[in-house]
Amino acid sequence: MSQENNTIQELVPLLFVEDIDVSVVFYTDKLGFEISMKWEPEEKLMWCRLERGSASLMLQSACPDEDGVREERIKGVGFFFLCSDAQIMFEEFSAKGLNLEPPQIAFYGMNQLFLKDPDGYELCFQNQV
Repeated sequence: MSQENNTIQELVPLLFVEDIDVSVVFYTDKLGFEISMKWEPEEKLMWCRLERGSASLMLQSACPDEDGVREERIKGVGFFFLCSDAQIMFEEFSAKGLNLEPPQIAFYGMNQLFLKDPDGYELCFQNQV
């Protein structure tokens, strides 16, 4: 198969998290994602894929021996979600109990709402102004 016919269809980041149950509640109850797939060996959630609109990410229970400590895993990592209106996302997330600073317009013309997930991964919901 040639490279021309072998297209990349999507990129889905994998986040190693300390407490997957806490992270799932955050992403589903606070940010509106839904679980689309999961792996539960011995009836304990160890991995899942979350989706909201066309955005997807995966969560996996971290193993410090293999995945490093939290501070190492999150350093320099940020996720930017393109949305219709960061202000509306701010209002939605605030109504669900998140204490957030309102979105700000960056010098390059993006209206950006920043927050952190339970592990400290930086998330930005943004729209072009």
